[in-house]
Amino acid sequence: MTTPEAFTEGKILLIDKPLKWSSFQAVNKIKWSLKKHLGLKKIKVGHAGTLDPLATGLLIVCTGKFTKRITELQGMEKEYTGTFHIGATTPSYDLETEVNATFPTEHIDENLIKETVSQFLGEIDQKPPIFSAIKKDGKRLYEHARKGEEVEIASRKTTIYEFEIIRIALPEVDFRVVCSKGTYIRSLAFDYGKALQSGAHLTVLRRTKIGEFSVDNAIDPEIFENEIEK
Repeated sequence: MTTPEAFTEGKILLIDKPLKWSSFQAVNKIKWSLKKHLGLKKIKVGHAGTLDPLATGLLIVCTGKFTKRITELQGMEKEYTGTFHIGATTPSYDLETEVNATFPTEHIDENLIKETVSQFLGEIDQKPPIFSAIKKDGKRLYEHARKGEEVEIASRKTTIYEFEIIRIALPEVDFRVVCSKGTYIRSLAFDYGKALQSGAHLTVLRRTKIGEFSVDNAIDPEIFENEIEK
C-alpha cells in the first residue's frame, strides 16, 4: 500500500489524459486527490510536457521531490499517433478552430502520401502554431491569435526520428511519429499538407510514449482518485 510519505518523497505517475482536459486540470485532479484522500496539506505536483486539451494520452506527473526530475523527463523523445485531415486547413492547425481554406486532393495517391514523409525525417525547421502557449512580447501566442494580431513567429529546429503512415482513407491519413522535445504535431500536419501541394490539419492526437514510459501503463485521473480513495 502506498503511504502519504511515498508521494512526498517522490513518485512518477503515468496518467492517461482524457480528451478536452487541459494538462493543468489533470495535475490539479491528482493534487486534489492526494490532499483529500491522503491528508497531505502540502504536496508538490507537476507534469513533464504539456498536452493540448484536444489531445489524449501519456502525461508524466511527478510528486514531491521527484518534481526536480521534470526537466530531465521533458527532454526525452516522444511518440505520437493520430490522424491528419487532407485537403483543408484551420488557423490553429487542429479542430480548435473552423476550416479556413480548402485545397485540391485529386492528385494525391498512396505513393505521394508515403513518399512525402521522407521530407520530414531528421532535423527540420518548424514554426510553432499561432495558437500555442509560447510567449511573444510578454503574451502567449494564442492571445495574439484570438485578437487577430499579426505576429512574426521564428522557426525552431526539431528532430523527427520516425514518421510512418499507418492508414490511408482519404481525406484521413493515420500516422505514427517519434520526435524530439518541442515538436508540434499540429505544425507537422500543416507542413505535410503543404508538401503534398494541398493542405492538412490535425484531427486526432494521442501521445503514446515518453522515453521508455508508455501510455499502456498509464491510468485515467478519475481512476487514480478512486484507487487513492480506497
